[in-house]
Amino acid sequence: MKKEKIFVLDTSVLLHDHQSITNFKNNNVTIPITVLEELDKFKVGNDTKNFCAREVIRFIDKLSIKGSLQEWIPLGKSLGKFKIVMENQPTLVNAEQVYSSAKNDHKIINAALYLKEQEPMHLVVLVTKDINLRIKAKALGLMSEDYETGKVNSDDLKKASSYGIENVDSDIMRDIFIKGEIDENGILGDQKEINGYYILKNGKTSTLAFYNHLSDKLERIEKEFIYGIKPKNAEQTFAFHALLNDDVKLVALQGVAGTGKTLLALAAALEQHKNYNQIILARPIVPLSNREIGFLPGDANDKIGPYMEPLWDNLKFIKSQFGENEKKNRAIQEMQDNGKIIITPLAFIRGRSLSNILFIVDEAQNLTPHEVKTIITRAGENTKIIFTGDVHQIDSPYLDENSNGLAYLIDRLKNQELFTNVKLEKGERSELANLANDLL
Repeated sequence: MKKEKIFVLDTSVLLHDHQSITNFKNNNVTIPITVLEELDKFKVGNDTKNFCAREVIRFIDKLSIKGSLQEWIPLGKSLGKFKIVMENQPTLVNAEQVYSSAKNDHKIINAALYLKEQEPMHLVVLVTKDINLRIKAKALGLMSEDYETGKVNSDDLKKASSYGIENVDSDIMRDIFIKGEIDENGILGDQKEINGYYILKNGKTSTLAFYNHLSDKLERIEKEFIYGIKPKNAEQTFAFHALLNDDVKLVALQGVAGTGKTLLALAAALEQHKNYNQIILARPIVPLSNREIGFLPGDANDKIGPYMEPLWDNLKFIKSQFGENEKKNRAIQEMQDNGKIIITPLAFIRGRSLSNILFIVDEAQNLTPHEVKTIITRAGENTKIIFTGDVHQIDSPYLDENSNGLAYLIDRLKNQELFTNVKLEKGERSELANLANDLL
């Protein structure tokens, strides 16, 4: 007989999605009282996790009006019930004794173990984004799983955004070379995507093309220098086209280290600097060893400097393509001096209205889906947002290739008119870097 479930949520789930309590359909949901204590520590601040903590606290406060939080309270129509469970109750197995450490994680496990003993007719499941906590719980015979809402199928992301179309008719190839564009007319078959990029092939002959859904045509794409940077492969050519396309307001560039994601985005931004009031390059700061940057020595600039250095390196590389007295070199320096282009931690721009801005978010795989949504919903008139990252290279302990914000963005916005995604496959940093990516 199938048992009804009771899901026990830990703090990482609530900070990942402040609506998580209501995302378990008609199953009952509970949180250990230790989680309330942890939420209290996170309620102050301007980061996304602080916002989530405050929202969860408000939600629980509204539930408390309906009855005691130590008794089951209905969550609403077609939903289960909610309560807060104590963890200092005697249990057959005590996580704090087994793991010999008075950590909040072990108190949370004890709360779930107590509930398991008290509710033998239910299946108690601990839900957490913390992989190690899941393992510890399973080691004590407790079911535990990741928070699945918002996760995407990583297999779909492995499919490149640029498709090779084989055996294209020679007359079609000739027409697109001569005219620059042709009617799509079924050439792409089931591979047709809004704002999709393709390599049309006929034997040894090939050409790069973009599918324009507005005109239902395939447009030929040529490689071109952009602020001193020339694309070295088809995917980089596609990336430049997407970055310079005024009809596309949201671009995702994914690829492993060395494929040129950030460099291409920055070069394209400089090329369009006259179209926007400001160019902002930002990246999330993932604290070293889970310690906030406040522990680092120095003032604010000293603390964030090491995190922002990769962005400055890309800007310096572009400047190095021109002599000191060349117009474009001086233009970049002037943009830096007058604040036309700024490099900053992502946390420093939260709360701003992004109007008339070209906004580049680097290392977007370290963002949660909620953080990505928050950034995009702040876009005002004449704003373009570019997310770059590698969905397989994640520094946050509570995200993976299925649950990070970049993967979520690509999965949910595929085939939308304002969005395109380009996957950069080939590393162009150096032969040595390519060797490391391929074999190590």
